[in-house]
Amino acid sequence: MSKHQHNAFTWLVFSILTLTSMHATAFKTPLNVLSDKMQTPPALSLSQITPASQNSFFARIRALCGQSFAGKIKVDTSNSPNFANKALVMHVRECTDDQLHIPFHVGTDASRTWILTKTGGGLLFKHDHRHADGSHDDLTMYGGHTVDSGSAHTQAFPTDPYTRDLFIAQGYPQSLRNIWEVFIYEDTFTYRLTREGFEFRVEFDLTKPVVTPVTPWGYY
Repeated sequence: MSKHQHNAFTWLVFSILTLTSMHATAFKTPLNVLSDKMQTPPALSLSQITPASQNSFFARIRALCGQSFAGKIKVDTSNSPNFANKALVMHVRECTDDQLHIPFHVGTDASRTWILTKTGGGLLFKHDHRHADGSHDDLTMYGGHTVDSGSAHTQAFPTDPYTRDLFIAQGYPQSLRNIWEVFIYEDTFTYRLTREGFEFRVEFDLTKPVVTPVTPWGYY
């Protein structure tokens, strides 16, 4: 074999090996990265991504599940007759890992239920208002969302975007800066609403459970 033929043969062998390698690479089955447990860890629960202080706050209220407690108005700068001289009872009625339903009974009025929910970004506090037939009031599901981690004993809920839109639509511009607060200690549970020039606060005695009221309107 001449030198020229040898070089040509060598080039042919090199070309064949290169093409073979490229072919194998091009059609090689890719690694199934998406099914790799190291690449896709299990989804975290809402509790796992909720600040410890908020989990503790939520757990303190959930520990009361199934119980009812009597309350008293401590402050009401509006002097509204809606709450005066009426039995006030809160009932920690429905409890899951991520949500609590707490009816707030005012005399025979069972229209109000507070709803506390873990969102993944904090805690959401809502007011579910119903009519006696179970239908929603025009002013319902308003409330606020936490903007910081708060503490194991107190959380604050400034108005959320839905609530601001609802208050404007329903003609309550004075309520756009509402801040709801909930306090939970060993002996007391307190609900507080404030805005400029206004405060409403009701405190419940946790040391003396009372008889559970009727089913709140709209619930079963």
